[in-house]
Amino acid sequence: MKKYFSAALVLAVAISAPAHASLKVFACEPEWGSLLQELAGDKVTVDVATSALQDVHQIEAKPSLIAKVRRADLVVCTGADLEVGWLPQLLRQASNPKVISGPGNFMAASAITTLEKPTQLDRAAGDVHPQGNPHFQMDPYRVLTIAKALDARLVQLDAENAAVYQKRLADFSARWSAAIKRWEAKAAPLKGRKIIVQHGSWVYLEHWLSLERIGALEPKPGVPPTSAHLASLIGTAKSGNTLAIVRAAYQDPKSSQWLSERTGVPTVVLPLTVGGDAQSKDLFGLFDSTIDKLLSVAK
Repeated sequence: MKKYFSAALVLAVAISAPAHASLKVFACEPEWGSLLQELAGDKVTVDVATSALQDVHQIEAKPSLIAKVRRADLVVCTGADLEVGWLPQLLRQASNPKVISGPGNFMAASAITTLEKPTQLDRAAGDVHPQGNPHFQMDPYRVLTIAKALDARLVQLDAENAAVYQKRLADFSARWSAAIKRWEAKAAPLKGRKIIVQHGSWVYLEHWLSLERIGALEPKPGVPPTSAHLASLIGTAKSGNTLAIVRAAYQDPKSSQWLSERTGVPTVVLPLTVGGDAQSKDLFGLFDSTIDKLLSVAK
């Protein structure tokens, strides 16, 4: 009787268990977590390592993150050395061969061409990324290219659900392409407008919307603003018919507020990634919010 009961129990568990467990994905940034939800839905379980209120350049490799990498089937990150200060340590300490290299390791930068790739490296130039500027999540065309490459990787890792991934990609691509047209039409008044930025996080947005960067609060990338450097920007901001002083949600507001008070140029806090403000609940909201906020000062 005991043997029959055990066999029946095993059979019942097997019947009630899901036919295919979801892929466990570790996403370094919120934008890739959001993209994974678009492409895979309930076929993946996503752990996002960072938030919009953190500087992704400087993240601590905490035990909780190591544990998430250890159980992941796929790691999805920006690459281009954005996470160079912490991701290699996570991968090393997690000792998960599935995601150290090969199909389980997806760096979005490998799918696109980056901007601002230096021709030579010099420590005196500040925090310069050898593989180019890594903030390409602010270019919707590059996001679409990355979506196609990431979808192909999901199909490679989980062929059983290939049809689901391909259908979701087609749906996302159609909605995203329509949104790009809407965003570009809406953002037309921003073309040629001048901005001062806190950090070079916006180069892809600048190229896409034809914004002109005329200054940066950081004297060199990653170097905190000095009083002398900020003072040198007063004339630039006043004479340039400047649209806004732009910073990300996670950045200290003091420098941008200081310059704004002395020039009358408004500060604009842009989300930079999903979760950066109340409107940016997903990738679509990220771009809606970014354009709305820039237009609000353009008026």
